[in-house]
Amino acid sequence: LGCKGTIGETAPSAMSAEDAAPEAMDFPGEEAKVLEYWKSIEAFETSVKLSQGRKPYTFYDGPPFATGLPHYGHILAGTIKDTVTRYAHQTGHYVSRRFGWDCHGLPVEYEIDKTLGVSSRDDVLKMGIATYNGHCRGIVARYTKEWEAVVQRLGRWIDFRNDYRTMDADFMESVWWVFKKLYDKGLVYKGYKVMPYSTACSTPLSNFEAGLNYKDVTDPAVTVAFKLRDDPDGASLVAWTTTPWTLPSNLALCVNPELEYRKVRDVKKPDRVYVVATLRLAQLFPVLASKKFKKGSESAVYQTIGAPFAGTELVGRTYEPLFPFFAETFKASAFRVVSDAYVTADAGTGVVHQAPAFGEDDYRVCIANGVVRADQELPCPVDADGRFVDPVSWDGLKGVHVKSADAAIVAWLKSEEKLVVKEAHEHSYPFCWRSDTPLIYRAVPSLFVRVESIKERLLANNQLTYWVPSFVKEKRFHNWLADAKDWAISRNRFWGTPIPLWVSAEDAAVHKAVAVGSVADLLKYKARDRETGALVPEAELREDLHRERVDRLVLEHPDDGTKLYRVDEVFDCWFESGSMPYAQLHFPFGDVDEQTFLEKRFPADFIAEGIDQTRGWFYTLMVLATALYDRPAFRNLIVNGIVLAEDGRKMSKRLKNYPDPALVINAHGADALRLYLINSPVVKGENLRFSQDGVRQVLRDVMLPWFNTFRFFAQQATRWEQQAAHEAAGTKWMRDADRATRSTNVTDLWILGSLDALVAFVHAEMQAYRLYTVVPRLVSFLQDLTNWYVRLNRARLKGGDSDDEARTPLAVLFEVLLTMASVMAPFTPFFAEFLYQKLRPRLPEVVGSGADAAETLGAAASIHYVMLPEPRGSSSSNGDQQLLAVRGVAILQRAVELGRRAREDAKLPMKTPVRSVTLVVTDEADKAAFATVESYFLSEVNAWAVDVTTDVDAWCVMTALPKHPELPRRLGKRYKAAERYIKGDDKNGLKSKLDPKALRDLLAGRVDDIELVGLDDGSNGDGSVVRVARDDLVIRTAFGPQQAAENGSTKASSSYAAQTSPDGTLTVAVDTAQDDDLRMQGIARDVVNRVNKLRKRAKLVIGDAVDVFFADEAPAELATAQAVAANGPLFARAKIAPLPDAARPRHARVLADDVAATPFGSPALRVVLCRPT
Repeated sequence: LGCKGTIGETAPSAMSAEDAAPEAMDFPGEEAKVLEYWKSIEAFETSVKLSQGRKPYTFYDGPPFATGLPHYGHILAGTIKDTVTRYAHQTGHYVSRRFGWDCHGLPVEYEIDKTLGVSSRDDVLKMGIATYNGHCRGIVARYTKEWEAVVQRLGRWIDFRNDYRTMDADFMESVWWVFKKLYDKGLVYKGYKVMPYSTACSTPLSNFEAGLNYKDVTDPAVTVAFKLRDDPDGASLVAWTTTPWTLPSNLALCVNPELEYRKVRDVKKPDRVYVVATLRLAQLFPVLASKKFKKGSESAVYQTIGAPFAGTELVGRTYEPLFPFFAETFKASAFRVVSDAYVTADAGTGVVHQAPAFGEDDYRVCIANGVVRADQELPCPVDADGRFVDPVSWDGLKGVHVKSADAAIVAWLKSEEKLVVKEAHEHSYPFCWRSDTPLIYRAVPSLFVRVESIKERLLANNQLTYWVPSFVKEKRFHNWLADAKDWAISRNRFWGTPIPLWVSAEDAAVHKAVAVGSVADLLKYKARDRETGALVPEAELREDLHRERVDRLVLEHPDDGTKLYRVDEVFDCWFESGSMPYAQLHFPFGDVDEQTFLEKRFPADFIAEGIDQTRGWFYTLMVLATALYDRPAFRNLIVNGIVLAEDGRKMSKRLKNYPDPALVINAHGADALRLYLINSPVVKGENLRFSQDGVRQVLRDVMLPWFNTFRFFAQQATRWEQQAAHEAAGTKWMRDADRATRSTNVTDLWILGSLDALVAFVHAEMQAYRLYTVVPRLVSFLQDLTNWYVRLNRARLKGGDSDDEARTPLAVLFEVLLTMASVMAPFTPFFAEFLYQKLRPRLPEVVGSGADAAETLGAAASIHYVMLPEPRGSSSSNGDQQLLAVRGVAILQRAVELGRRAREDAKLPMKTPVRSVTLVVTDEADKAAFATVESYFLSEVNAWAVDVTTDVDAWCVMTALPKHPELPRRLGKRYKAAERYIKGDDKNGLKSKLDPKALRDLLAGRVDDIELVGLDDGSNGDGSVVRVARDDLVIRTAFGPQQAAENGSTKASSSYAAQTSPDGTLTVAVDTAQDDDLRMQGIARDVVNRVNKLRKRAKLVIGDAVDVFFADEAPAELATAQAVAANGPLFARAKIAPLPDAARPRHARVLADDVAATPFGSPALRVVLCRPT
């Protein structure tokens, strides 16, 4: 991935340690520098070494297919995994993180088939399995470098050097071990199963794979007549199908035993008599479903012969075979009517044709009714590539793909007058997820794992796991386990782990078999080369276990030396993925014994993948773990949703409907992309419509304000150093945590308390794996930090009170920034590192050394070596103060927002001061808390005075309404009377009877409920009383001094603009009346604001002194000179001393100037900045 920013040819030994922030932040460029720094210090490897000996935290990385580049789904899952494992590492755990590759299966074979032009199984056999597999092996590593580059650019720390690959001999040997354990437990058997089958790839697919690619298609649908034998009316049963190609293999017809059927004659074709379900007559005679058809006219369409009858009366009747291909072979058991409840009247004719080789229900029904036997070869005239073979030998059918044969079959049926209706049927149909060709359902011989026999244990083990979100576990996954069927694990392919089952020759007198679980087993059974007869040495066996090596091995049965040959199949690649917990460690053959494995490496503490793995990897992990050890394979699991294109469709390279991930990272940085993804619904198992604007918004709303806060700190620390240098040369501002924690300033107490709460929240939520709650809280804190703490304390930080006093807010801001760098490290690893390295020179601990110091703030070379902070907690001395501060700032934030909205309503700009503001609160505790932040409030709303009162009645009118449906449901018949009591009755001139004081107490939380005293509800004095709680009412408080005056208040005034909080507990009333004193302060504030803007325009930095001059170039009622003279303290705090322009020396060098109107003052005020003379 290309990145903005310059990366040096040789990496520095440490990142740039100057704490001065750049003027503009190039996030992608700085991330590239961080990557180089991590590489230079081997940061990931060092972090792993430092954590050796700690409590292990086991993580399994689900292996991606190695045939393509990573997409947003991989990026999302990788971000979740990296965030959680970084957190685990930084909370004192040893976390092994190994990357894995899924190297086998259809994805690889399909790529090779396209490249080599392979179209059938025979093509591979002609080429040779060794050659074919050699090509497969060659493309597996094609994208590894690209994967590593993308994964590392995203900031994910994972081991690529010690990765595992499913094609490695050690991994494959462990897969063999898993199979043998299942085989020895009697959980493996051979049988037939009708499965989704890809004719393009010549292999069956799992139901999970078949569900990946459904498409809406139009297929031919035919209604076919099957002539009944010995029917007096020459009737035919009619069956409807959307797969005409299955008709040559028909062996039975199935009806529903409970449905009503009837025999009918076609009026237009009197020689045609059909048997059909009564509810499905419209399938035979479409006119019956027409809107124009008049009920009662059925006799013009058909005539009923005899009385209707139940489906059971058809069972056992025989019919003439539709095609001759299997008439002789199955004449003793087939071509008869059977019944099953799966036949419905929802579609078709109520009669379903049965081709047991091509339908799951067909196979089940035919076995159950003795049409075919489980040990009998099925009528399957279709080869591995989906083409008709003997006995379907007719020209036009033999050698033709089944989906292409529909037309010829329909034409023959029509010529034989067996076609009743032909139509086009639109429906959703499964396609192969790799070849994008239609699947068929086909009976294939397969090896099965007896999943149904362990179903109860699967359900029990699922209860031992913790999923986020929980509904996937409780609904989707539980239901999948509850309906689990035996798992077909064999595939008729070439590039995969060979199934280690050796059996005797087909013509052997006694069938014998051995399951091999290791290379040692091959030696035990005296593996010989089939061609030479020589024993194969162990070293050669261990080199490779693919088909080209093991298919030639002949084993000896231990009992009598019978020669045994390997079965032809390879494992379903999902079996390999499910074996990953064991095979990645080469268990049980590696250096981890079973006790250690079960105690420390299994089950995993954490896994994470997409919701599509519910029926894939999550399922196979659970099945194999339950079968082997009767425990789940994982404890905690995060399930992410699917990342879609912005238009809601699946991301498609062909449609180009999504931005290239590399371009997004290059434009906005990996941290912004990470935060965008894990702060979206997709981490709750929901889908996400990916939007680059969303990433841009994270950069704008989170990353840039965070950086600007650090930049402001760095500027003020530098300013402090420059000022201190006048007293002591070389003075440097250093961390002073004690000063920060000793501060009694209300905003210092508040931000440190909020920081403490954030740290506690992050720990609690991360331990619950709720990333989607953590990120919004982190973002909220950053907004509090940048939009409130820094803004409220800008003057303090700039030394407005004194340079010595500035040390305290600087110390607090440093602690916050340093803690945030640590807390955010798992989420935004790049910026956390950038920030730490910039703050690091101000840490006294940087001089530390030794093993312990390597993880200590300052001495640690990376923030990712440092353990996450724990909440500091409030000391007994400042605990009450901190609680009061948190409450006070919360009220301040609400009051400022309401005050600003009130100003907007009055069209009174914030630059214009007001003489007073009144706050109406409902609680004395709120009044006391607000007193701690009063000075900040006055500054934020630009007011001279504030009056705080709890006299709600004097300023506001409170009303209440019953809340629906809570109160009506609770009170029942008494509700109507309670409604009149609470809100009055305008029609009859009745006012509410609620006691205002009781209502205020209820709103403020001083009482839990209030009694409706004197309520007349017609209950005949049963003695019960009606009480209402806060949740029973909608309480509204509105500023209304005039209405309040009617109640005896003297506060009525038309000069007030007011706003009330939604919960009614706070009202802010701004006195909008203006006078000259206020206007002159407005002029003075405008001068200060314009000076600051001119300094920016002149690109001055803190410490650059200037002289300021002003002149009214147009006359005004209030002269600027008057305003300057009247507001000396304001200019002193801003460290500005403006002089009339007439006092400007002629030789003064002008740095910047402008002329503009000023509120209440001159329409043309000139402000000039000059170099000091």
